[in-house]
Amino acid sequence: MNGELGSAGLFLPRQPTREDPILMSFPRAQILSLATAVPPHVLHQTDVTSAARGLFSDRYSEFERLSRVFSTTGIRKRHAVQPIEWYAQARGWPERTAAYLRGAEDLFAEAAGRALDESGILPSEIDTVVTVSSTGIATPSLEARVLERMGFRQNLMRVPVFGLGCAGGVSGLAVASRLAEARPGTNVLFVAVELCTLAFRLDKLTKASIVATALFGDGAAACVLRAGQKDGDRTIAEVEATGDHTWPDTLDIMGWDVEDAGFGVIFARAIPPFAEAKVGPAVNGLLQQWGLAAADVDRFICHPGGTKVITALERALTIDQGGLDHERSVLAEYGNMSAPTVLFVLDSLRRSGLPDRSVMTAMGPGFSASCASLRRAA
Repeated sequence: MNGELGSAGLFLPRQPTREDPILMSFPRAQILSLATAVPPHVLHQTDVTSAARGLFSDRYSEFERLSRVFSTTGIRKRHAVQPIEWYAQARGWPERTAAYLRGAEDLFAEAAGRALDESGILPSEIDTVVTVSSTGIATPSLEARVLERMGFRQNLMRVPVFGLGCAGGVSGLAVASRLAEARPGTNVLFVAVELCTLAFRLDKLTKASIVATALFGDGAAACVLRAGQKDGDRTIAEVEATGDHTWPDTLDIMGWDVEDAGFGVIFARAIPPFAEAKVGPAVNGLLQQWGLAAADVDRFICHPGGTKVITALERALTIDQGGLDHERSVLAEYGNMSAPTVLFVLDSLRRSGLPDRSVMTAMGPGFSASCASLRRAA
């Protein structure tokens, strides 16, 4: 191993350099399969706009000024776990939680089942499940609730992760890949499930709430990973390296307020200008740690938080205007589903043909950016 013993007798890994990059220092996890799922109720943006106007315009004087966000998001439709009429009634924690558990369990099972089918791996052959979800509270967590339904083993390692928000699609993939690399030959299932629409609040008359109403949808994505290929394996990509960057004094940018009626969305600062100014240096810093430069990246795969965020990321990462075309298409068809969204983009890209090297990136509460470098399977 490369490193030295510290004063407490702990092994301290040596920092990588371009001559000794982190990309070469461990067996890499392979993404064997990738699948997505959405709930059955379709919310067309025109219908949501009309419903929101009827619910808010008489009670919130700023609504008409803010309502243009419904047409500038670039979203045509979204999917939700409840029909649009459900959101027109006041809801409390018990109703929201019941809807979350039903919807999240179903989406987990659908996305995970499709990913397992594509990989050719049986549920009983899964050794570890990493579940990312920040839009509801489930204890026992989701993978425990569907354990018998899915056919998972009783000695399954369960890793539920809460609080990553939109960054969870990349951060969760990073956690899953590291767990796969820690136990080569074992099968790791990663599932991201978010039901953002359940945070819709009739009583929350704020700009952030209106923006969330115009932006968020529900969905799930899943993939199977393994470090150490077996004969006959077909892989999508290899996870070369992963990393995160968290900016100080940014806790107010994005997150949840936990309130009597449910989660209250936090958008205390404008995200697009922050992304344009900060993401480029953070990503370049991670690339340098991995022994790479921006010129080594054929395609950035970005979480499409909104059209303005996409444009800001194109500028921050020096991408030709309009270059994040798959991101715009996913946003238009599904809205911002938080953590799963970037995996929808990855799925779209792999179907049209991944380039040799791509770097996934997503921003989330912290405020942070999560990144993962992927190499296309040979």
